[in-house]
Formats: sequence, C-alpha cells, structure tokens
Amino acid sequence: MNTTQRAVLIRAYGRADAAKVAEIAKPEPGPAQVLVRVRAAGINGIDWKVREGYVRDAFPLQLPAVLGIELAGIVEAVGHGASRFQVGDRVMGPVGGLGAYADFVTVNEANLSLTPEGLNDVQAAAIPVAAVAAWQSLHHAGPIRSGQRILIHGAAGGLGGYAVQYAKRAGAQVFATVSTAHIEYVRSLGADHVIDYQTERFEDIARDIELVLDYVGGGVLDRSWQVLTKTGAIVGTSSPDILARTPAGRRGFWFVNTPDAALLEKLAADIATGALKSKVSEVVRFEDIPAAIERNRTASHAGKVVADFSL
Repeated sequence: MNTTQRAVLIRAYGRADAAKVAEIAKPEPGPAQVLVRVRAAGINGIDWKVREGYVRDAFPLQLPAVLGIELAGIVEAVGHGASRFQVGDRVMGPVGGLGAYADFVTVNEANLSLTPEGLNDVQAAAIPVAAVAAWQSLHHAGPIRSGQRILIHGAAGGLGGYAVQYAKRAGAQVFATVSTAHIEYVRSLGADHVIDYQTERFEDIARDIELVLDYVGGGVLDRSWQVLTKTGAIVGTSSPDILARTPAGRRGFWFVNTPDAALLEKLAADIATGALKSKVSEVVRFEDIPAAIERNRTASHAGKVVADFSL
C-alpha cells in the first residue's frame, strides 16, 4: 500500500518559488474526521499571502506547511466517532485551515457537505470558501436591507461574484469595482453601477455608501473611507491590519471565514440548480498549482481557478 502522496507545500516563506510539489506521508483520519481522496481544489488569494508570510501574524504556521484551503473529493476512510458520511460519499468543503493541496486530506466531518448531483468535482471545489465567505462577510457588519448602498471591491473574483448576487437578492443597490475585461461579467451578475478601476476612480462615482466589502486591500482600503456615510462600515478580507487603519470614530471590521456546512449545502444546491451563478475561469493540473498561486497574485481574473487532480 502506498504510504506517500503528492502535496504542494512551503518550507519557508517566500515568492513564487517557495511553493513546491513534494512527497509527504499519507495521513490517517482522527476522531470525528474523514479521509478525503481529493479530486479538485480551489486556488485562493490566501495561498500566496500565506506563502509570502503576509498573514503570518493572523495565521501562525508551523513549517513546512501544505497549502490549499478548499476541496472536493470522495470519502476514503472514516475516523472514530465520525458518522455523517460513509466511504464513497462525494463531499466538498473547506479544510478549516491549510492542507487541501494533497492527494489525501483529513478533514473534520463537521466542515463538509455532500456534493450535489448536479455538480462535478471541479465545479464543487470552486464553491466552499468563496460562496460561504461572501455571504458571511456581507452580513458581518449587520443585516442587509433593501435599498442599502453597497460598494464591492474585487467584484469579479470568487468572493466578489457571489457577494454581488447576494446583495442584489437582498434588494441592495450595488456598486462594483472591476477591471475592464470583466465589466460585462459583473454586470450580468446584477451590479447596478460597474466601475472600471483602470479608467475611473470609484471615489468619483460611489457616494453615500453604507457598506464597503473590500476584497482587494492595499490602498483601496484607505481610499474607501471617504465614500462612506458617517455610520457606514468597511468589512475587509485582504488587510489584516484594517483595525489599525480605521480612522477614529469609523467602523472597520477584519473578516475571517468560518466553516458552515449547512450554509454551504444550501448555496451549493442553488448553484447546482442555476439559481446562483458560479464561474470557473481556469482549470489547472496538480503540478501547475504553484504557478496558479502566483498568477492569483499578479493577474486579474473572473471567478475561480481550480486544480483538477485527475489531469
């Protein structure tokens, strides 16, 4: 029996060449865990941020560490006390930490949901983190109401695409910043005002905003305070230091995704039926995961990039 497996890991923080394909030991499921044979895994911005040590204070790691935070696959084995799934079940979900870029991964069964029949593994792997995090971050600062003016930075990305749809479902008026190439895609998701950040300044268009969802970070965060109402809030997923950068008397929130299997099941069902749009923009091979992580850092893309482990 083969006791080793492929994995994409970092042994030290660094740039593109810090993430490497290597051989590691195949794990065994612990109590309340299942062992998943991974068939596909989603590429996320957190991958390169972890790789570079950008979020080392928010997410301390013991190195070497296997990257990857979401997966879809088949239950290979069930640990003691695990009862939600059986061997052979198709499942999807967040790892609840790192480690998805490996052929076999142990996951707490509470994090996982059954993959709907209408979704293949590549489609399923694009959903767990972005769909749930977009929902949670949208509601992080308080309930959403009809007519609320919401600005979404990075609206074409995995998180942003879902957030636009959720906000429109709630009756909000959605402003969205995107690159030129993705204007029509974001407009098709229902955004009311699509702002091309390559040719326009969002500060000149978005006014009296009550909620900003900042999926971009950097200088975009600092520029966003001026478009908010006095009681408005910014929820950030890309700036761990957002609290330190929040002006006195303003509302800034650092958001970290929390696994929610019940919510994931509901959202995945909506995607399977077509009630909610999910976009896979690129499918890569396992050995190309390090390069895909770097492209996530350097290039704008719509939807999600997914690694298909069968290629």
